[in-house]
Amino acid sequence: MLLLSGPNMAGNELKYVTECITTGWVSSVGAYVDQFEKMSAEFAGAKYAVATSSGTTALHICLVMMGVNSDDYVITPNITFIATCNSIKYTGANPIFIDTDEATWQMDLNLLEQFLTNETEQRNGVCHYKKDGKRIPVIMPVHVLGNMCDMDKLMALARQHNLTVIEDSTEALGSYYKGKHAGSFGLLGTFSYNGNKIITTGGGGMIITDDEALAKKAKHLTTQAKSDAFEYIHDEIGYNYRLVNVAAAMGVAQMEQLPGFIQRKYEIIDFYKKELDGVGDIKFQEVSADVKPNWWLPTIFTAKQKEVLKILNDNKMQSRPFWVPMNQLRMFTENIYYNHTDRSNFVYQHCLSIPCSTYITNNDLKAVAAKIKECF
Repeated sequence: MLLLSGPNMAGNELKYVTECITTGWVSSVGAYVDQFEKMSAEFAGAKYAVATSSGTTALHICLVMMGVNSDDYVITPNITFIATCNSIKYTGANPIFIDTDEATWQMDLNLLEQFLTNETEQRNGVCHYKKDGKRIPVIMPVHVLGNMCDMDKLMALARQHNLTVIEDSTEALGSYYKGKHAGSFGLLGTFSYNGNKIITTGGGGMIITDDEALAKKAKHLTTQAKSDAFEYIHDEIGYNYRLVNVAAAMGVAQMEQLPGFIQRKYEIIDFYKKELDGVGDIKFQEVSADVKPNWWLPTIFTAKQKEVLKILNDNKMQSRPFWVPMNQLRMFTENIYYNHTDRSNFVYQHCLSIPCSTYITNNDLKAVAAKIKECF
């Protein structure tokens, strides 16, 4: 079976994890947690990093720190992995969905601008939804598949409308906009290290920020808000959200290999683009000249989505359809969805992700491309 995006454990993972086990430092306190945080902050060009148990918990803590609650909305794209919206719902708030750009599959910033101009107003320096008066304190852009939108425009709109930016950059470790790393534009950014991400700790996440007070707050909240080093004194509601040392040890080993992983992702996407250029109606995700993505999950667009998915999976070449748009999930059918032609559904109906593990061989890539071509 060719996995869609399997973990690559070719480095020092076993050595570092074994050290954790033999020394007994396996829980949320340990040198590898500190080292992983330091490496992550430096790689992303941020001053601080706080390791969490998952990308979802990282997003949740960011929202909690911004005071998001049940009387609020949070703006986010309609095409994303559900963790984005789950983290919003954990606070009691509701997402406002913005339709996707048909070419880049990121949040449509023209639609976002129209929504903010026509549907919101400022009250005492806070953005509110006109129709019910509820606050919109946060916008959570998602760098879908490691691609990025026009971050200059997004940040300008956020400043104009007093929106705090929390970047869901969980798919975008190693992606850049005008040389600046994903996650470092907003007040807070997040990464994910799930098993299928470009690097993995099995499960885990990271919060990055340049704000020292927020970094300290995030670390405090994710360690059960324990305020005394000896006594079990907790000064607010906290969360058991810290990454454990044994997982961080894997993360350190993976970070050591990350540049090579990114290089391999570029080789994979270049191969697929060359092999599938001019084949039927196949198109790839468009990337602007200002963006250097990590090409985490190569994904193709074709009206023959179902046929391609079937032939690949029947031949043990694991491939997956795109995420179901959030507005189509039963939990969110009543949420605000700002769109003109529902491009999210169009993209969803035409896209599929194809095998791209960083250890995949060139012969396997050729076999995948050959099976795809059989559909046209």
